[in-house]
Amino acid sequence: MDDIERLLIERDCTRLSIDYGRLVDFGQAARVAGLFTEDGICELSAGRFEGIDAVRAFFEKRQGQADVVSRHVMTNIAVDVHDAEHASGLVYLTFYRVAGHAGDGPAPLGPPSYVGSYADTYRRTPAGWRIASRIASTAF
Repeated sequence: MDDIERLLIERDCTRLSIDYGRLVDFGQAARVAGLFTEDGICELSAGRFEGIDAVRAFFEKRQGQADVVSRHVMTNIAVDVHDAEHASGLVYLTFYRVAGHAGDGPAPLGPPSYVGSYADTYRRTPAGWRIASRIASTAF
């Protein structure tokens, strides 16, 4: 594998995290399942969801919470390419969430709900790179 191919894989996997946060934060959480492999695992503080149908059901429920404002601030996205089909990564997360906001003006700013990270594995599929597993852990 040459350097350009490695950089393209890193970019594709990084984009999965960016899309994840954007979709959840801007009312399109039901589309998050499309970022996962068919047998994907998503483990968050809300539970462990195995398989794309379980991931989809969880995020569809999340999308239905119209009065919730959230922002996933993801930094230090590091992707390690193992080969042309597999990669892993670590993403730092600062998560802000306010429930019960009516939408008139900005939500009140408070401390983050939590600070932690996502430990990810990625796999190339016929549809492109997807998240095979995303395991959240909380540091603060």
